[in-house]
Amino acid sequence: MKKMVSLGLKHVDERLWVLDQTRLPHQELWISGTTPTEMVEIIQRLAIRGAPLIGVAAALVLARFAEDGAAAADWLDAAQRLRAARPTAVNLMSAVDRMIRVRSGGADLVGEAEAIFDEDVALCEAMAEHGSALIQDGDSILTHCNTGGLATAGIGTALGVIRRAHEQGKRLHVYVDETRPLFQGARLTAWELQKLGIPYTLICDNMAASLMGQGKVSRIFVGADRIARNGDAANKIGTYSLAVQAAYHRIPFYVVAPRTTLDEKCATGKDIPIEERAPDEVRGGHSPKFAPVYNPAFDVTPRTLITELILDSGLMKNVKT
Repeated sequence: MKKMVSLGLKHVDERLWVLDQTRLPHQELWISGTTPTEMVEIIQRLAIRGAPLIGVAAALVLARFAEDGAAAADWLDAAQRLRAARPTAVNLMSAVDRMIRVRSGGADLVGEAEAIFDEDVALCEAMAEHGSALIQDGDSILTHCNTGGLATAGIGTALGVIRRAHEQGKRLHVYVDETRPLFQGARLTAWELQKLGIPYTLICDNMAASLMGQGKVSRIFVGADRIARNGDAANKIGTYSLAVQAAYHRIPFYVVAPRTTLDEKCATGKDIPIEERAPDEVRGGHSPKFAPVYNPAFDVTPRTLITELILDSGLMKNVKT
């Protein structure tokens, strides 16, 4: 397998490495994800995350496993375990299913995995070009969770759009939702923006509506982990709240995602499975030890609240059911 390097994932010297996102922003630690068992654990504890990137990672580790001589039954078992590692991100299932089809057809697994990596880079570039055209000089942009190079093999989805507008010389400012309960905005998006030199301000999640009311938000860009056939979009918990607030304040609300995030099998958002994670992520050492907790990792924003879907193929104002 060839050398491949992205912000959060790399294949170098016949090994697959993951930048442990649980250690950011204070420590940049690369850990081994060369075996399927390692990668499943890494995905589930969010050391690697982002719907596009975990799909790419799964494809690469399956190719690596085949190159290392895995028996057919062991390989298929690994593929199914990877596929089930996180239930909401359809990119993961799509990438694994693609690898299974290729193996069944006797084709080149390594070439397919490399293609999946390269395609994600290209999809990010296309989304960035389409989305950046919507950003005006002087805009203040609100974003949620992390949608940059840490979530994809390329420059990102929503954050990739913002990055491209910045590279075009547009003056902009980004308001970063901290994104509770795991603070992917505070830890990861702020880290990426700092490295890119893009002006930003970190805010608590519950400050967003106040900023909108003060006229400080020009437009909102978020990503997605799965988009239903009617255009409803599942994204990090808290996204739906932003969409409702944006509608009230008449602020454009954009969802940025590659074609790998579209799920034709899901008719509407009601059909999207929502992952529920461990209670301690919410308790965080601040609540009673056994406080009852509801911890869905995602929520679903109805298509009616989304101004436009920004895909690699362009802007989608209407989606057929």
